[in-house]
Amino acid sequence: QVQVEESGGGSVQAGGSLKLSCAASGYTDSSYCMGWFRQAPGKEREGVAAIDSDGNIKYADSVKGRFTISDDSAKNTLYLQMSSLKPEDTAMYYCAASDHVLLGANWGNQYEYNYWGQGTQVAVSS
Repeated sequence: QVQVEESGGGSVQAGGSLKLSCAASGYTDSSYCMGWFRQAPGKEREGVAAIDSDGNIKYADSVKGRFTISDDSAKNTLYLQMSSLKPEDTAMYYCAASDHVLLGANWGNQYEYNYWGQGTQVAVSS
């Protein structure tokens, strides 16, 4: 049974930084995609960034140049370094894992992911 669990959320002022972590366990697939999604109150869940087993990395336009996704395969941990945070980045952030590589724009499709964490809250004040 695959499990993913996020940590590292919190409150920060605009312009600040936070680093989210996602610990994955029970994963046996050699092909995968892991991503970060977020959902603000009253809005749909959106893809933030993703990385796959082929080393491909994708970002939403809204976070390019500010967020960096990375993974440590030895620790089975996914990270999201968030810098220059803005109030509009405020949301619940979710880690998700897919058991296959996602091509093209599918990286941002939440329905392509099989496993989800419970989420960690990020609040950015102005």
